[in-house]
Parts: sequence; C-alpha cells; structure tokens
Amino acid sequence: MATIFSKIIAGEIPSFKIAENDHFYAFLDIFPLVKGHVLVVPKVEVDKFFDVSDDLLSEWLVFAKPIAKAIESSFPCNRCGISVVGLEVPHAHMHLVPINGADDLNFTRHKLKLSEEELKEIQATIVAKLS
Repeated sequence: MATIFSKIIAGEIPSFKIAENDHFYAFLDIFPLVKGHVLVVPKVEVDKFFDVSDDLLSEWLVFAKPIAKAIESSFPCNRCGISVVGLEVPHAHMHLVPINGADDLNFTRHKLKLSEEELKEIQATIVAKLS
C-alpha cells in the first residue's frame, strides 16, 4: 500500500510543492513547527532513512541544500535545521525547519494550523528564493 507521501508525490493528495526532480519531492508541512517547515522525501518508498542507498542519500542532501538556503533567506532564523525523525510515516523523510535554537526542532511542541492562503504565501516566498 502506498504511503501518504507516495500519494502526495503522485498528485493523489494535494500539496504545496517547493521543488521536485527525478528522485525527490519537497513540499510544505501542513502542520509545521514554524512557518517555512518543509518536508523532503525520496520518490522511492524506503521506510528508514539509513536504508536509503548511499548514492540516493548523498543526492538527497545536495537536493535539499538550495531549499535550506531559500528557507534561511525567507524567514528570520539563525539557520535552517534538519531533522530526521521518521516515526509518523513509513517513508523516509527529512524536515527542513527555520530555527534559532535546538529546541526549535522539538517535535513534541504545538504545531501551527495555517490557512491555505498562508501556506500559498509561504510556498511562493520559498520558491521565489530558489529561482
């Protein structure tokens, strides 16, 4: 059975896409820790991050790098943090989150509930910085 991320990649579930190539898909987390929180997933379904092939794992970071830079220039933050928790969905994924301190990557914190308009605005801001 396809994961929710595979359904998002296939367009069966709508998303706020940030970037895509042959191997990866990046989109806004719809229940973010903070504005600018992006998920980056491989198109191949692999449950655990470190079960991803070495080649794909290195490509993943290269794909995520310009997105992280766009996040840093789009939101007031010290840097773009990266987190690999992977407990919610059995499909390897990384979180890119604008942070000012380590506690900003605490996934037990309250998540934001943003409107579709707010998500579209965040998406446009990040995508513009990628161009």
